[in-house]
Amino acid sequence: MSDTKTLHRVIRRLAGWSVWSFFTEVRVVGAENVPKDGPIIVTATHHNMILDPAILSSYFPHRRVLNYWSKASLFTNPVLAYILHSSGNIPVDRKSKDRQVLLQGTFDTLARGEAVALFPEGTSYTEPRIMQVKDGAAWAALEYTKWADEHGLDGPGVKVIPAAIVYTNKSKYRSDVIMEFGQPISMSEYKEEFLGVESTRRTAVKRLTRAIEGQLVETTINAPDWETLYIARMARDLLWEKERSIDLNDFVAVSQTLVDLFSTKDVTADYNSVRRHLLEYYSLLQSTHLTNSVLASLHLPATLSPTRPTPLPSRLFTLSILIRDTLAVLIRLPIFFLPLLLHLPVYIIGRRAARLSEHEEETQAQNKVVVSLLLLLLIYPATFWILWAVLSYSSTGALVAALAVWAFAYYHTRLVNDNYVHLKRVVAAWQVLVGVWAPKRWDLSLAALAQYKTPHIPAESPWIERKRSSTLSLPAQATEPPVNFGRTRPAWGRIMRHVLRARGEAVRAIASFFAQLVTQGDGKEVVASLHLARRFGWVEEVETASEGSESSADEKIETKGYRRISEVIAFLKSKGAKIPVLEQEEIEGHWDVALSSEEGTPTPSDSGDGDESLVWVPSNVEME
Repeated sequence: MSDTKTLHRVIRRLAGWSVWSFFTEVRVVGAENVPKDGPIIVTATHHNMILDPAILSSYFPHRRVLNYWSKASLFTNPVLAYILHSSGNIPVDRKSKDRQVLLQGTFDTLARGEAVALFPEGTSYTEPRIMQVKDGAAWAALEYTKWADEHGLDGPGVKVIPAAIVYTNKSKYRSDVIMEFGQPISMSEYKEEFLGVESTRRTAVKRLTRAIEGQLVETTINAPDWETLYIARMARDLLWEKERSIDLNDFVAVSQTLVDLFSTKDVTADYNSVRRHLLEYYSLLQSTHLTNSVLASLHLPATLSPTRPTPLPSRLFTLSILIRDTLAVLIRLPIFFLPLLLHLPVYIIGRRAARLSEHEEETQAQNKVVVSLLLLLLIYPATFWILWAVLSYSSTGALVAALAVWAFAYYHTRLVNDNYVHLKRVVAAWQVLVGVWAPKRWDLSLAALAQYKTPHIPAESPWIERKRSSTLSLPAQATEPPVNFGRTRPAWGRIMRHVLRARGEAVRAIASFFAQLVTQGDGKEVVASLHLARRFGWVEEVETASEGSESSADEKIETKGYRRISEVIAFLKSKGAKIPVLEQEEIEGHWDVALSSEEGTPTPSDSGDGDESLVWVPSNVEME
């Protein structure tokens, strides 16, 4: 067996390059909670089958080697056993009912002071929250503690390190990842109970599992249903219009705060209307593959408001935006051309690979990463050999060729973000131009538009045990809408006016929503996740009767968390939220919707309610 884990280090390096090239940043939070040495069991969230272990291994603090569980039957062949051991795999005999036999490989690894990484959810899945945390990691930690005592092992005991992997946009190229490590969990609190009789052993395991689950919930984003998660995402994108304007250290707390806010039913009089407007805008963006940040970056003028009958200047201005952004791309192209040309096959084939799993968000990114890695393993060596051949296969030529390939790869990754943003702006400007210039009769009818006003809901994972689904720190779960399959992507010119109208309605809705929150004063509270309530608000223990029971003996204690509305708003603003407010006068620099008709006169149904307009309030300015 290889003690140096040579193959693991090679695989980790390749995985690290892939992650580095696909994501803009992997932010590691809580690295100080990971011991530099000694036995540890890392319990990580698992929402992407391939990327999760790649990110965890590549960016794990102190460059510690992680060992993962594999079927013991795979180790019967000596050659395959060497490969598996060298790549950081531990044999687990799942057929054995004796946990000491089942976990012997894990015990040997921990006894050497190494790290074992497990995914206690049992499978990777796409859900709006953590659905289950199984007991395997808790059994492994406590059984090792017992085994170490029986064998008289000295040194530090095993610690469990919860690790949350959160994607800002799971399937999108150049998005970000937050990997946060929780507080180490010592076995001292559970050891005595576990060493008792069988019933107390199981109680200790369940308590440890709940402790692991609690930390994973605190460091991830959990919504009661897909609709609420989508609404919170849309609100976040409207309050932080610029991409990456939220500090990644605050991303989870901000997102969970918005999830909680939109989980508090009837918090305002227009609660249902606000949710509907945000969800419709989110769905239309999803259907057109646009983002709010790209639309906001176009700086379309207020003359595109439906209350302003000036169609021709609006259209010409949109054309000028397209020309401006096209020139910006062309200016950057000479510097970026060679790296782009080299990586062009990766973009094309990677995009096609993602379409193979269009309705499986967790699979899209890993398809892109795996296909890209395989292509680059062909493209880079081929480029090296071609350059070396041009340089007559000399030793100096080999060095120059290697440096050239490295430079292509490095500068492509360094330059791609800025060029990618400008390219998306050009595409968005073209889509807006087509939508504004096209005759209004080309617009989709309301009946045809209806299918695009409901977001795609991923199918339920068949590997999730619904009866064991986690409910830590979450409000009651709402009924989810049906899964939507089979709809085609709409034509730009036919849907763009609807998208811009939906954007204006969504901004107006969220402005009205926060205005109503402010008028309710400090006495109003909203539901909060328990960990945020303990940090910013308060928790209460409430007696609730079991459903269908009239006996007080059947009552149970339920812990609920709350935060003051004023504190929630102050928290969001302190993190950079730009909350729109309704004003009576038009303020230059913000636009509602592009509804210019051929004659320049909007229809009554398009013009919205009232004559109020919107103005951005900086995050350091008090709301009116």
